Amino acid sequence: MNQQQLEKIRNRDGFIAALDQSGGSTPKALRLYGIGEDAWSGDDEMFSIVHGMRTRIVTSPSFGGDRILGAILFENTMDREIGGMPSARYLWEEKNVVPFLKVDKGLAPEENGAQVMKPMPELDSLLARAKENGVFGTKMRSVIKLANPDGVQAVVDQQFEIGRRIVEAGLVPIIEPEVDIHSPEKEQAEVLLKEAMLAHLDALGPDQKVMLKLTLPERENFYAECVGHPNVLRVAALSGGYTREEANARMTRNHGVIASFSRALTEGLTAQQTDDEFNAMLDSSVASIFDASRT
Repeated sequence: MNQQQLEKIRNRDGFIAALDQSGGSTPKALRLYGIGEDAWSGDDEMFSIVHGMRTRIVTSPSFGGDRILGAILFENTMDREIGGMPSARYLWEEKNVVPFLKVDKGLAPEENGAQVMKPMPELDSLLARAKENGVFGTKMRSVIKLANPDGVQAVVDQQFEIGRRIVEAGLVPIIEPEVDIHSPEKEQAEVLLKEAMLAHLDALGPDQKVMLKLTLPERENFYAECVGHPNVLRVAALSGGYTREEANARMTRNHGVIASFSRALTEGLTAQQTDDEFNAMLDSSVASIFDASRT
């Protein structure tokens, strides 16, 4: 494990940029960026276009390690180049931004008010490739929709089971059991989630470090025990459908939690903007998320 990267993630001010839209979410991301689905035919062209969007973000002077701790990449992005270098290497060597990799393959059908992750038969080989590319950690997402104890437990058990495999491979997992912001039982689901997560965290060995990526909770500082847990390097928050303004406001009410925003980071960026307009909009976005992450 890269000790410089570990120190930066653990101790520095900043946030994590989530640039990991996958096949299912890429068309929506491009639509918000001002590029319609008539601009490509087939996945290869679509991924090339979204790589152009991500490259424009990452190479912008507004995107750098002074305010951004890390960036989460999609596998397709890791396999491509930015600025003539492999993407993960470019992030660290040129931008001083710690690279992470999304490793899940999407969500299984809903059961007991939750969606666990689909099987990951190629996980071990993907983790090995990530290590070769200089990736520091991983991210994987599940979704909780109802306060169903069985559903919540299934999500957390799976996250930590795979998380342990990722730790054994020498990477730091970002464990992401998202609670749907539209859940009619959001607060009750968060109570169940925290209880299940703390039980798993308490069972980790002293050298088994993880990160958490959680929905911004209904109660202020609700995840304080997770923020202070010796096995947790950092607790990040997803925007989850909140606007950037609302997500930032909730962030400031949760001390020690940093942002890991995707759509809220890129809100307002379009392909039609000049570079000056694009960079100014990104700078404003990065500044507001950085400030909210320092509380």
